[in-house]
Amino acid sequence: MNSPDPRANFAYPLLDVTRLLRKHFDRRAGPLGLTRAQWRAIKSIHRHEGISQKALAELLEMEPIPVGRVIDRLQQAGFVERRADPADRRVWRLHTTDKAHGVLDDMEIIASGLRDDALAGIADAELIACIATLDRMKQNLLALEETSPKNSNPD
Repeated sequence: MNSPDPRANFAYPLLDVTRLLRKHFDRRAGPLGLTRAQWRAIKSIHRHEGISQKALAELLEMEPIPVGRVIDRLQQAGFVERRADPADRRVWRLHTTDKAHGVLDDMEIIASGLRDDALAGIADAELIACIATLDRMKQNLLALEETSPKNSNPD
C-alpha cells in the first residue's frame, strides 16, 4: 500500500489550522464584543490612519457595502471616526479613537496568547521552515495572477 501523496493533501491541514485559529480567536475575543471583521477593520485603520473606506475594502478583500456596515457599527460604538477628505468631499477618511486603542491592546494580548498555544512544542527551526515554505507557495500563486488573463475568474 502506497503512502498518500503529500502534494495532494497539503491544503487540508492548512485550512484546518486557519479555521481553528479563527474559532479559538473568536472564542477568546467574545467578551470584548467585537467580531473578527470589526477587529480586522480596527487594526487595519490603526495601521493606515486616514485610509478611505474603498481602500479599506480592498485591503480587507471585502465588498464596499459590508465594509460600510462594519464601519457604521464601529463608529456607533465609538471605535472609529469618519472624517471628510479635504481634497474630495465624496471620500471619508477613517481614523481610530482612543477607545479603539485600548481594545487593540487587548486583542493583541489575545492573539499573542493564541499564537503561543498554537506553536507549543514547535521548534523555531520548524517554524522558520514552515514560513519559508508557505511564502514560496504564496509567491508561486502570486506569479499565477501575473500570468493569467485579468478577466478570467474561476470563482
